[in-house]
Amino acid sequence: MKIINGNVTTPKGFSASGVHSGLKKLKKDMAVIKSEKLCRAAGCFTTNIVKAAPVIYDMKTVKNPVLGVVINSGNANACTGEQGLRDAEKTAEIMAELCGCKGENILVASTGVIGVNMPMDIIEAGVKACYKGLGSDFESGEDAAEAIMTTDTFKKSVCVQIEIGGKTVTLAGMAKGSGMINPNMATMLCFITTDADISSEVLQKALSAAVIDSFNMISVDGDMSTNDTVVVLANGMAENPEIKEDTEEYNKFFEALFHINKTLAVKCAADGEGATKLIETHVYNAKTKKDARIMARSVVSSNLFKAAIFGSDANWGRALCAMGYSGADFEPDKVSLTFVSENGSIDVMKKGKPVVFDEDIAKRVLTAEKIIVEIDADCGQFEATAWGCDLTYDYVKINGDYRS
Repeated sequence: MKIINGNVTTPKGFSASGVHSGLKKLKKDMAVIKSEKLCRAAGCFTTNIVKAAPVIYDMKTVKNPVLGVVINSGNANACTGEQGLRDAEKTAEIMAELCGCKGENILVASTGVIGVNMPMDIIEAGVKACYKGLGSDFESGEDAAEAIMTTDTFKKSVCVQIEIGGKTVTLAGMAKGSGMINPNMATMLCFITTDADISSEVLQKALSAAVIDSFNMISVDGDMSTNDTVVVLANGMAENPEIKEDTEEYNKFFEALFHINKTLAVKCAADGEGATKLIETHVYNAKTKKDARIMARSVVSSNLFKAAIFGSDANWGRALCAMGYSGADFEPDKVSLTFVSENGSIDVMKKGKPVVFDEDIAKRVLTAEKIIVEIDADCGQFEATAWGCDLTYDYVKINGDYRS
C-alpha cells in the first residue's frame, strides 16, 4: 500500500466541487462528488433511533447503482418530519436532472443544526453551482472537503494506492467530524471514492468490517448524532480483475480501506471541539475482543478522565473507574497502566496496585499533544485501540452558542 497526496478526485473517473451557497455565512457549505460511471456503493449509518432524513433516504438508496452524492453543511435536515424526507429526495432529483440519471442514483448527506427545515431555494442554487464547478483536479477535491466542515478546524482527506491484478487501484476519502462524536458510528460524515472493480456485496462487507475498529472506536463528547454516514463509491475504472471475497486481493483492498477509515477517524478525534490533545487508549491482554473494545472506548469517553488529560493530571484512577463501569469482564487486581507520549513514559499502576511516581515527570509526559494510555488487562490475549480527545473550556464555549 502506498500513501499518496490525494483526495476524493484522485481515483479515476471522479470529480468534485465545493461552494458557498448561503446556508452558512461566508464559508463553503455545499459539496458534490460525481463519478463518470455508475458506481457500486456501500454505506454504514448512525445507530441512533432518531435518524435524519438524508440517512433514511440513503439507507435505501445506497443499494442502487450510484452516480454521485450531494452534501451540505449548516443544516442537518434532522427531526424535520415528512417535509425533510421530501427535501432529501428533491435534492437528489435536482442533481439527477443535471447528471442525466434518476434520483435513485444520487445520495444526499447533511450536517449542521437539527430541527430546521431545508431552505430549498438555496439548496437548488447550491447544487447547480456545485455541478457547474465540478473538477477532477486536486483543488476541487479540497474544496469539497472544506465545504462539508462544521466546527472542524481543518480539512480531513487521505489517499492510498494498491496493485490488484497488475492494475493500480486508488482509494481516497474525506470526512468531517469535530463534535457530537461517540462510538458506534461516531457523529461524522465520510465519503470514500475508489476506482476498484468490486461488487456492492463485497464492498459492503469490507466497509462494515473496517468501521468496527475505526469510526466505532472514537469519542469526543459522548453524544451520538442523527446524521452519521460513511459511504463508499466504487466505479471500476481501474479495470482490475473484480475483487472477490476471501481472496488475497480482498485482503489487500480491505487493508487499504481500513487505513482510509482509521486515518479519517483519528483525524476526527484529534479535531474534537476545543481539543488540545489526542488520546489513544490501547487495551491488550483482554479476555475477548469485545471486552478490549468496550474498555478502550469507555476510557476515551470518560469526561472526568478527558478533563484530567486536559490538565496534564495523571489521575489514572479515572481510567480504571471507566473500565469498571464499562460492562467489560476483567480483574482489577491484574491491571497495569502506563502513560506514554513523545516526552517519555511513566508507569502509574502495576498489577492492580498504585505505583509511586514522580509528579513532575508525569506532568511532562502528559503535556504532549498526543497521549497514549497503555492498559494491560492481563487476563487474555485480545487487544483494541480507541481514540478521543481532552475536554476543555472551549468545548462548552463552542456548544453554548452553536446555533448563532
